[in-house]
Amino acid sequence: MSPVNTRPKSGGFVPRDRDWQPDALTPWYKTSVKRSPQAALLSFPTTLSEETSPVFGHGLLGKLDNDLILNYAKPGESAIGPRIIVHGRVLDEMGRGVPGALLEFWQANAGGRYRHKKESYQAALDPNFGGCGRTITAEDGSYEFRTIQPGPYPWPNGMNDWRPAHIHFSVFGHGFAQRLITQMYFEGDPHIPLCPIVGVLKSQEAIDALTAPLDLHHTVPMDSRAFKFDIVLRGQRQTYFENRKEGM
Repeated sequence: MSPVNTRPKSGGFVPRDRDWQPDALTPWYKTSVKRSPQAALLSFPTTLSEETSPVFGHGLLGKLDNDLILNYAKPGESAIGPRIIVHGRVLDEMGRGVPGALLEFWQANAGGRYRHKKESYQAALDPNFGGCGRTITAEDGSYEFRTIQPGPYPWPNGMNDWRPAHIHFSVFGHGFAQRLITQMYFEGDPHIPLCPIVGVLKSQEAIDALTAPLDLHHTVPMDSRAFKFDIVLRGQRQTYFENRKEGM
């Protein structure tokens, strides 16, 4: 998410704030030790083919791809857990909506367990929940999907570390090389300030940018709560992306 006051009044170029993103090497987040660069970085310009092709087919999406409550469920059944709507906009550095971006999302189930063969957490699987979906942003950059609120889960970073409830997002642009990955947390989760991954962020403002507030105006009464999460691709207050520091 991006505070409104970071947009340039003149409509000019917005320089990147390189201190906004976390350091690559953060030893208390143990896997960053092996993942972080050990030598000076090299810059390679992208080629035209990387930036423009191949592209995804908009017609490949199914009618339930943006409904994780039903897209893996048996007929007449649905996923177990608190039903929620996640919505927001994908924005550029000027606050303009980005249309036609492919969003993919994946998450643990309500008990905090992923449907993955290497999952080690012993929480129960939900036979009606696959944990993944996708959608495409509208002309104004907006998106929306239904899901269940994921649960927190333990992970082997420290003796008693737990991940806050979260949803992963992948944002594809209009070329194969234009992909960014981030994750969204939920307002009020007590695990957020305790998480070593969250701890790599350098300010409370950066943490807040990854935390979706409850949006009572978008709820469905007697059915689903709603959370709002905007994704900013570039500029001084771009969303923290795990795979590309610079943004698109």
